[in-house]
Amino acid sequence: MKIANLLKSETPSISFEFFPPKTEQAAEALFSTIQELETCSPSFVSVTYGAGGSTRSLTHDLVKRIIKETSIPAIPHLTCVGHSRQEISDILTKYEEVGVNTILALRGDPPQNQAHHDRSQDDFQYSNDLVQFINQHSRRDSQTFETGVAGFPEGHPETPNRMKEMDFLKAKIDAGADYICTQLFFDNHDFFDFRERCELAGINVPILAGIMPITSITGMKRMAELAAGARYPAKLIKAMNLADPDNPAEVIQAGIDYATSQCQELIDAQVSGLHFFTLNKSQATTEIFKQLRL
Repeated sequence: MKIANLLKSETPSISFEFFPPKTEQAAEALFSTIQELETCSPSFVSVTYGAGGSTRSLTHDLVKRIIKETSIPAIPHLTCVGHSRQEISDILTKYEEVGVNTILALRGDPPQNQAHHDRSQDDFQYSNDLVQFINQHSRRDSQTFETGVAGFPEGHPETPNRMKEMDFLKAKIDAGADYICTQLFFDNHDFFDFRERCELAGINVPILAGIMPITSITGMKRMAELAAGARYPAKLIKAMNLADPDNPAEVIQAGIDYATSQCQELIDAQVSGLHFFTLNKSQATTEIFKQLRL
């Protein structure tokens, strides 16, 4: 199923992101989660791709299983790092064979054991190069792939110049990208500002808002320490501090309530879609879905 036209609907799309499990037990647990979330009738789900393609086969296998055993369209992530043009072509051909029509094209992170990876040696140095190649592959094989790319409402961590950042994003769209899926954010003002910047730059594709419900104080602190960072508005910090730290259910509910309010404001502002980073769990996302009465 193609999703670009679906994302232009007046009704916002709902989608979920998973990462491929590394054990059989984890795989079965994840698939139970996917089946639970299938009741929410998502527009699609996406499957991440490890740094440097470290989960390449696992991503393919999970995407294939989702397509085979559920009614949900599945979108694999694909990254530039460490891949040759021939490798990407082979990966795209395998996805064609299982019925994949959309790819989320990302620059990607280097493998953890290659912190100083020289990107200049890669066939694809930037995601717009990957988007362009996917479109060329489509024309060659008469198989049209749609492509999504990443956006950064809080700013790209490697591009402090926000104006130059928008030039880079516009290059992805000019290369043929069909939609933007943002990184997670917790302050809707960041998203609204980003969306307006896109309009000013002549970017007119659907923009999906990346949402991650906070379910623990520990997870919140850990996320804040990541390289990409995460800006927590005072309203969210206050809500989490008011929850009893010795009552995990109360902490989870505080995070769910904040994310629900955040989502409702985005819906009221006619967001194209909500993309939930599930961390392979269903409870928080399902509860938000119920509260929003979608």
